[in-house]
Amino acid sequence: MRAVDLHVHSTKSDGTFTPSELVSLALSKNLAAFALTDHDTTDGIAEAVLAARDTDLEIIPGIELSTEYEGKDIHVVGLCLDYDTPGFQERIHAFADARELRNQKMCDRLCAAGIPVPYDELKKECGEAVVTRAHFAQYMLRHGLISSLPEAFSRYIGDDCPYFVPREKITPHMAVSFILSAHGIPILAHPLQYHLTPGELDTLVSSLKNEGLMGIEVYYCTHTLQQQGEILALADKYGLLASGGSDFHGANKPNLDMGNGYGSLFVSEHLLTQMKQRLHSLTPRTKLFFSDLDGTLLNSDKVISPATREALDQWCARGNRFIMTSGRATSSVSSVKKQLSLHYPGMFLCGFNGAEMIDCDTGRRIFREGLPIPVVRRVLDLAEECGVYCQTYAEPAIVCRRITRETEYYRRYIHADVLCDEEDPASLLPEEPGKCIAIALEDLDRLETFRLRVEEELAGQVNVFYSSAYYLEVVSCRADKGRALRRLCRYLGVSPENTIAAGDSGNDASMLEAAGLGVLMCNGLALLPELEKSADLITETDNDHDGLARILQEN
Repeated sequence: MRAVDLHVHSTKSDGTFTPSELVSLALSKNLAAFALTDHDTTDGIAEAVLAARDTDLEIIPGIELSTEYEGKDIHVVGLCLDYDTPGFQERIHAFADARELRNQKMCDRLCAAGIPVPYDELKKECGEAVVTRAHFAQYMLRHGLISSLPEAFSRYIGDDCPYFVPREKITPHMAVSFILSAHGIPILAHPLQYHLTPGELDTLVSSLKNEGLMGIEVYYCTHTLQQQGEILALADKYGLLASGGSDFHGANKPNLDMGNGYGSLFVSEHLLTQMKQRLHSLTPRTKLFFSDLDGTLLNSDKVISPATREALDQWCARGNRFIMTSGRATSSVSSVKKQLSLHYPGMFLCGFNGAEMIDCDTGRRIFREGLPIPVVRRVLDLAEECGVYCQTYAEPAIVCRRITRETEYYRRYIHADVLCDEEDPASLLPEEPGKCIAIALEDLDRLETFRLRVEEELAGQVNVFYSSAYYLEVVSCRADKGRALRRLCRYLGVSPENTIAAGDSGNDASMLEAAGLGVLMCNGLALLPELEKSADLITETDNDHDGLARILQEN
């Protein structure tokens, strides 16, 4: 089991490593994951996620909120946040505004006493970081106003010093509620740093548990084994998750290292898995079922037969989760869900051959691997040069140069609007689309020529594959159904061994290979015999004769 670090700071607050540098450091230490928990900001998360994009390092979106409780500064960490939602960011900006006002007042007090710490200069030297008291101390040291960092806190800006100004703070109970509203995991940080008596800490934890507190930092850089045991007992008493982290700040906390603290810290990846399972109401026995739609879950009439529906109902009723997975646009997958009244708890929709995943309960996009607009533009141009029809998506609409027979053929079952631009259809795209699809109803040689040109010219940028004899799909090189399966498993804290995947086409092969049990529909085997090597078993009957029902009943 690898280590994780669930309490780390960057230059976006009071650390000395940029988010990208933290990623490099974590990779050098072979960490499975780390949580970026900057003070009152999530500004560094996107950078860290991008830096870790092509690695197996997981970035946990987090934050550390400063709160006040009976005159003490109490910190609450939030993990696994939906950090990019507008409501969450509005509240975070309000916290930052309160901190900024406090900082201005502290600078005014220091300057009035002949200690030159002008606010504008302090802000300039801090760049885009959220200014904390650590930045005050660093500024004073750089400008010769103090001889050491501890002196700043003991003489000038510590809690009981003459130039300290407390800022308007929320209570820890409010912080817990706020983190829960962002679908996150609220954790009481470094509980022994507040110098509460055991009884006082118990009272605080009890009241926060009633508010929704989910965890407490058991494993912390300064905790002894005995202290770990005491906090673990407190966690067990209130049914809290055990968390842990180094509280790494780079050079601002000398000799404290990411991942292992002062040398003996180890936070198991298992703790993160437990958090994810608690957050998503899963157990270690929960299974995930990833099913393709056309030719697999749906029969030739594009509906689910009564027997297959009953088997799926019973399978989900046992606490398992269902993921609708398709090469279709995600909006089309959503339409199928609505038309067939598929409303199971904890469902996900996976569209564009694994390029996008949507949480049905929250409507949140879990991930998206779109095609860059310049790549889309070149794909469409190559199709035009090869005399092949090609379309992309501005959901829920189809985007193409012109409406053709191929457009109407595609829209037989997928009733989407069409946007056309003869010269530059890519100009109609509001964001990176999930895929392009080329369609040939007669001249399949042209389609093959187009495939070869795309693979040659855009090698390393796209995956190209046939999803049927007439459809050629172009997606991001980072997108396929197998990768989507593994990403959702990691997001939920579920082992891939606890997954079942069913499909019938070439674009399902990676998903069948990634799953604990890969199920190939016998109708798919008849069309593509080579798919057999990707599957663990083959259904006895096809999609028109309840091929999936027995699989769900037996698993």
